[in-house]
Amino acid sequence: MRPQPLIAVDDVEASSRWYRRLLGCRSAHGGAEYERLVAADGTLILQLHHWDVEHHHGPIGDREKTPHGNGVLLWFEVDDFDAALARAGEMKVEIALPRHRNPPDGGGGPNHWECWLRDLDGYTVVLASPDGSAGPPGS
Repeated sequence: MRPQPLIAVDDVEASSRWYRRLLGCRSAHGGAEYERLVAADGTLILQLHHWDVEHHHGPIGDREKTPHGNGVLLWFEVDDFDAALARAGEMKVEIALPRHRNPPDGGGGPNHWECWLRDLDGYTVVLASPDGSAGPPGS
């Protein structure tokens, strides 16, 4: 099984640029209506779809219902966590929850670093380092 999340956005091309810069991924489709973003190895990581384009399936959602993605987190484990945070800083991305260890005491759970952000449409995006990468507490 391979997850293939799709979100509805106001500006597919702007969102594509935002995610490509933040995540270091690339376009595998491009265009104003629909985009496929892939990792360096070609693995699909995110699809972007314009709110108003129905294609053959009808509307994706209702842009008037906000916040977008309420209760959904777009979670990305990134190998270059510190570099991704630096890119987020350069992009002046809104931080919803600054860098923190999960769990805070380092015991159990993923024991990794996270930072929660907001994308151009208000979706919550989580950058996470690989599980176990936070090391022992106090590091």
